Amino acid sequence: MNGASPELSVGLEAVRRAARLCQHVQSGITPEALAKKDKSPVTIADFGSQALICRDLMLAFPEDPVIGEEGADELRAESGTEFLERVVAECRLAGAEAGPTEICDWIDRGGADAFSRRFWTLDPIDGTKGFLRGEQYAISLALILDGQIEIGILGCPNLPFAEGQETGVLAWAVRGFGAWQQPLGNPDAQPVALQVTPTSTTRELVFCESVESGHSSHGWSGQIAEDLQIHREPVRMDSQCKYLAVARGDADVYLRLPTRAGYEEKIWDHAGGVLLVEEAGGQVTDINGAVSDFRQGSTLAKNEGMVASNGRVHPFILQSIQRHRPAEST
Repeated sequence: MNGASPELSVGLEAVRRAARLCQHVQSGITPEALAKKDKSPVTIADFGSQALICRDLMLAFPEDPVIGEEGADELRAESGTEFLERVVAECRLAGAEAGPTEICDWIDRGGADAFSRRFWTLDPIDGTKGFLRGEQYAISLALILDGQIEIGILGCPNLPFAEGQETGVLAWAVRGFGAWQQPLGNPDAQPVALQVTPTSTTRELVFCESVESGHSSHGWSGQIAEDLQIHREPVRMDSQCKYLAVARGDADVYLRLPTRAGYEEKIWDHAGGVLLVEEAGGQVTDINGAVSDFRQGSTLAKNEGMVASNGRVHPFILQSIQRHRPAEST
């Protein structure tokens, strides 16, 4: 695998195409729909994004399994007819002409569940609530070879490329070839290398954590911040955009702390972002200091939670996590 592989080219274009579909769907979300807690837009975008990416992977690499978040059973049912029609319409707008059956078949290409020597993992929309609020979400795609992430790609349509610049970021990393970002809407722009912060004093750290406390324990992270005398306000955002925030130096640490014992993280919630941080000079482990094990199928069954940092402060963060570990999480 190299920095200009066919896998990277296909993956980048697939994520760009899916991001355009998601942006179009999100632009149609009305305040009235939000007031009614209508989740149909994110459902349409989820299915459409997975269909487009799995289609592109199928055409380029027909033997590659895809472990994705979605399946088309809901769309194939009679009750899903209206949803399916809208997914088909969005895919056609994105340039993928196909009928309902073919669209469902594309989605189901992401139905693998078991580990294999070479596979892709996909989260077509990571950050459902952020998508509905018009805030941060990500399209996450990764290629895993022999249990190791070789390519990680994040499309972040609502994240500014840089302060005061256009919105929308496409970021990627190839093992051994660094981490990069580019304006999402400008594939001809010169990629910019990502680099984690040089912060080494714990009290100066900026945490990045989930908006939703159900995704990561805010109380636990608050104790860690107090322990390390951190005085800066945390950056809270949805989705794997948090990995990108650490990789490009917007934050120093991302904590994904378990909210209940026994929970197994899904691989698609992390694989796209982990390599970005590592190739930008940072470090990613679980909360016990173990490297992520992507040989367990669709979950990180051998790991617990996740910590991404600039690397310099990683040991101090892990020590504080254990000092303040809630009894119910053990």
